[in-house]
Amino acid sequence: MKTVMPEGRPPRAWPLHQAARILRAGGVIAHATEAVYGLACDPLNGDAVYRLAALKRRSTGKGLILIASEFSQLEAFICFPSAASRERVLGTWPGPISWILPARPGVPPWLTGGRTELAVRITAHPQARALCILAGPLVSSSANPSGCRPARGPQRVRAYFGDRLDYLLPGYLGGEARPSRILHALTGQQLR
Repeated sequence: MKTVMPEGRPPRAWPLHQAARILRAGGVIAHATEAVYGLACDPLNGDAVYRLAALKRRSTGKGLILIASEFSQLEAFICFPSAASRERVLGTWPGPISWILPARPGVPPWLTGGRTELAVRITAHPQARALCILAGPLVSSSANPSGCRPARGPQRVRAYFGDRLDYLLPGYLGGEARPSRILHALTGQQLR
């Protein structure tokens, strides 16, 4: 059973601040997104990213998705190959579409999977946006071990991860039926 974000209901402040504090300290948390619960951590903290990947039983060689509250949080990570691609991508945000874009030099390989590209999204989910405002851009990957269905509620998150997470931020899903679509900015190809 999924719990959908009630219209107009603002995220609660104390749990958000607690989650942001834990993220800044290198923790891994679970949080609600547009369609499923996600695991999140600081993208520049390699230990946190590797711990998140280990929880999911997933290789960082596959690359990860960064979420942000606004484009300025992503500027240090990605660039646009053309004015047309910039317009196309920014026209879909905020929203449930992740785009694969060229990564800037120096972006850690634990984010890109060793490639020259990175998947990013400006989330429309009120709580996830508020969390990014407080903690900065985040790695956000579906809350499930690799090969299992993504968690759509806190009970499933607990069943998957027990006490191995540093925090479970209470929240509501955004109402999307599926996790974000992933599109390639250069080719327009849908990868998920």
